[in-house]
Amino acid sequence: MGNMSRDAPCFGRNPNGWSAIQEHVVDITEKVAVPVLNGKDSIPFARRQSPPQSSGNMAAPATSHGDKRFLIFFDFDETIVDENSDDAVVQAAPGRKLPTWLKDSFRPGHYNEHMQRVLGYMAEQGVQEDAIRSAIEKIPASPGILALFQYLRSHPRDFETVVVSDANMYFIETWLCRVGARQLFQKILTNPAAFDSSGRLVLRPHHSHNCARCPENMCKQVVVQDYLAQRAKERGHPFQRVFYVGDGANDFCPLLTLGPMDTVFPRRDYPIHKLIIESQPMVIKPSVVPWIRGEDVVDHLKKLAEDR
Repeated sequence: MGNMSRDAPCFGRNPNGWSAIQEHVVDITEKVAVPVLNGKDSIPFARRQSPPQSSGNMAAPATSHGDKRFLIFFDFDETIVDENSDDAVVQAAPGRKLPTWLKDSFRPGHYNEHMQRVLGYMAEQGVQEDAIRSAIEKIPASPGILALFQYLRSHPRDFETVVVSDANMYFIETWLCRVGARQLFQKILTNPAAFDSSGRLVLRPHHSHNCARCPENMCKQVVVQDYLAQRAKERGHPFQRVFYVGDGANDFCPLLTLGPMDTVFPRRDYPIHKLIIESQPMVIKPSVVPWIRGEDVVDHLKKLAEDR
């Protein structure tokens, strides 16, 4: 099962620590106000080394994150970053595109398998780790997301933060380490990924499940339920409130496990927002607060954090 604790090092990445976000948060949120579609624009941070390869089974010490009041889940693609990382990595392929036969090999519900074929093809074409890492590092942050990270970092006693994503560990850690935000996240719950001896990035499914709505390698509802149960057992009590920030159709399923005291932040006009609007009354129990910029989420969290 793919998960990694915040204690996983970035091996010398971001020598200035959290200051990388503090120094650039205003600049970068302005730069990505309009989504970058060609994948060529670079995030304005100094180059850093790659993250560690991992099977995703490291556990954080029980005393490392205290007894925080709130838990906030983040999707990765088109939530934390403003593009789909699987699309962005194709910028490293020959001609920055895939052959038609490979694109046509995709089957609904089997996207993880498709991406393994894509990465295998890229390795056969001589695309090395440096090129893949560079493509991921260039993905822009979603508007205002680094301001949201800065707010969460400034309230360490209130928020436990977790990524739950159907991307993969290598892409997510590479990008978070790039902007100095890896240590913000207690866990990354995603598909394990590591380079093998031939230089191919190998993906593995996060888990198996019986949910008919979700792709075969991950049901985020199961992931969220399991994590909430695990943390409630470790803490001796549940979190006061749970928040979920997402954009995609696969972010709808985990909302079914949230309660009326919780809040979902759907990215406005993205698939999850449309599914919520179209859902039957009372299907979604948490409050719904759409966002366009990360500051929209900050404004809502500030009100709750001040209500002690």
